[in-house]
Amino acid sequence: MKIRELTNYLESIAPLSYQESYDNSGLIVGNADDEITKALISLDCTESVVDEAIAKGCDIIISHHPIVFKGLKKFNGQNYVERTVIKAIKNNIALYAIHTNLDNVVGGVSSKIADKLDLQTPAILNPKSGLLKKLIVYVPRTAVEPVRQALFDAGAGHIGNYDQCSYNSAGYGTFRPLDGAEPTIGQVGSQERVEETRIEVIYPANLERAIVVALLSSHPYEEVAHHIVALDNTSHYVGSGIIGNLPIPLSEADFLAYLKEKLKLNVIRYTQFSGKEISRVAVCGGAGGFLLEHAKRSGADVYVTADYKYHEFFDAEGQIVIADIGHFESEQFTQELLFDIIQKKFANFALSITETDTNPIKYYS
Repeated sequence: MKIRELTNYLESIAPLSYQESYDNSGLIVGNADDEITKALISLDCTESVVDEAIAKGCDIIISHHPIVFKGLKKFNGQNYVERTVIKAIKNNIALYAIHTNLDNVVGGVSSKIADKLDLQTPAILNPKSGLLKKLIVYVPRTAVEPVRQALFDAGAGHIGNYDQCSYNSAGYGTFRPLDGAEPTIGQVGSQERVEETRIEVIYPANLERAIVVALLSSHPYEEVAHHIVALDNTSHYVGSGIIGNLPIPLSEADFLAYLKEKLKLNVIRYTQFSGKEISRVAVCGGAGGFLLEHAKRSGADVYVTADYKYHEFFDAEGQIVIADIGHFESEQFTQELLFDIIQKKFANFALSITETDTNPIKYYS
């Protein structure tokens, strides 16, 4: 298949618009119209991973972390980023990253950690807002069904586990075509009164262009009366981190042992115990220090994440246990997650999870 078939599917699950401003998710190397036959999945994209892709006959590497975070002005092979990109280009291997956009969706990176820990009733820890818009349009009664269906087909009206959601109210519209108009209904110079339906649909802001195109191409009027409203609604399906409940409460020491076993950890850095049982658990893959206050407000007894600095551990203030499990360790199951996501859609497409250990941190014991 073509690269765009695969990336369009991945971006339907984790839209690029959900990535953070500092990120560089998406197709980094390659042409979206190039054909691919086999993909290699990795957490990081390094020279060794490209070598593995070459050996396995893979023509695309799908990684969680982008190999390029900031602009490259020269390609002289002076650092591992330049060398990796050069090697991929020379060997016609596409590079695709799905990073914070996969972090920020239900079913993404943090959800995978929650699944590994068997957390019950999981929910987004820090939901995002401002991602939704509402389209309101007035349609002659005879054209309501095709217009509404066109909007649904373009992605409007999808709310959580429901689709084809709309609100419809009856009324009438008036207009008078002027010279130069070519009205679908009525005559130039004569005021018309038409029975119309007001259709309201909610949609993700990133789909706006496709939805407006669908509206204009399906609506019979020459001038389509509509307006678009930005919504402040908080999304229950997009945001950072996950919070949930353990199947049964555990002591703090028992929870750390449980955490170590479930996530296959070598070491856990953690803050002082308070003597409370652990029932409610907040998790965030990668560097999640920015979510500590959200974890506290959500009633979490422990916050599992990575990349905590020395002084940041004091911020627990005895209110919560911080468990730093390491960046690679917190995201290691993302490879398994991506494999399952792609295989579910493209069952006959050749996939392989990297055998290269890309964790730059080693532990001496």
